[in-house]
Amino acid sequence: MTLELHLSHDRNAGTVTTHEHIGFELGWDYAHYNVHLPAPYAQEPSPLRNGLLAGAATFGMRTLQPTRHVRKWLQLRLHAWLRGRSVELVQVTPHYLQQIDVTHCPITRVALSSATLESTDASIDRVRSDAGYAAGNLAVMSAKANHAKGAHGFRDALGFVRQIEAESLGGIAGLTAAQWARTAVLCSYVERLSHAEACALPMLVLPPNRLRLFNPVQALQAFVSLQLATEGWSHRLSRFEDLLPGKDTKRAFQMFFHALLPRVLEAGRSAEPHEVRWAIEDAWRNPLALQRWTAFASQLTEAQCEDLVARASQRKLGTTRLDRVNDDQAVEGWNLDSRGYVPHTVLMRRRVSRARPVDVRPPARVPQQAHLPLQ
Repeated sequence: MTLELHLSHDRNAGTVTTHEHIGFELGWDYAHYNVHLPAPYAQEPSPLRNGLLAGAATFGMRTLQPTRHVRKWLQLRLHAWLRGRSVELVQVTPHYLQQIDVTHCPITRVALSSATLESTDASIDRVRSDAGYAAGNLAVMSAKANHAKGAHGFRDALGFVRQIEAESLGGIAGLTAAQWARTAVLCSYVERLSHAEACALPMLVLPPNRLRLFNPVQALQAFVSLQLATEGWSHRLSRFEDLLPGKDTKRAFQMFFHALLPRVLEAGRSAEPHEVRWAIEDAWRNPLALQRWTAFASQLTEAQCEDLVARASQRKLGTTRLDRVNDDQAVEGWNLDSRGYVPHTVLMRRRVSRARPVDVRPPARVPQQAHLPLQ
């Protein structure tokens, strides 16, 4: 059903900024799911409260059941609105938040809690801090890791690792050198690096589900690494080798894999998915494995890496779905021009049309499969 709200009987009574419009929409959705706004926002005059009152008057008792991910979705939008941050709502939905959910922090590796106000609470981070809350730029981590990371990117995190090691520090901002190293690798996925630099990075943290990878060699690295997370990897990698160009490249890949594999097997087999991921990530700390990966990957161009991943995915040689997206699609909704803030210069008439469909069913539970689009 499509609803059209008239905030004023006089269509020319004035204008509202985009920020005010977003606040009204958010209040409307709080009312639609019958979720209470936290104090003091439920009482203070604002577009947010106006939307809440308008929604309550419209829906009455005919509200939707809020799931945990719906509540997280509303909380994320409120947090973003209060800071003027943009949220892309076409793809960033409760279902999307369900897909990127994890049980353990990828940085600190602690089990995540919910609504305890502790440092272990799950928190949604914008991996690239100069972009908004948009599909491909979000990862779930602990509040501690999120606060420490802040606006730091790949270079900053790498610098903290070197500083901790050079000065024999226990850590910086509450994170150890190993945790900052994972942060650096996480940030590298959404930053455009030179092919040579990307080839030399160990995969100390596997890409979170639905994260967008800007460097093709890291997509290839993730594709190969995630093979070891499920049974049947030997057969799949044997078929993958057939796609490699030339005997030298195939030999280099075999040398790399024979250096990585024993480190994964040393950790033993676990039924817990997060422990399997940790075993693969820790195997990348081995200098020989990284050295041989760099030697192999350096023989390929960016285009060859991207083509290898695409062909392997087409032949269903992996357990991970990887989608190609073009340059414009890769940052769609990221608002890089405004550094992730809502552009306040845009004005709209005080006539708000609501045509966004609402799914009255709770989000369906889906398998936690990695979805790693290439730029």
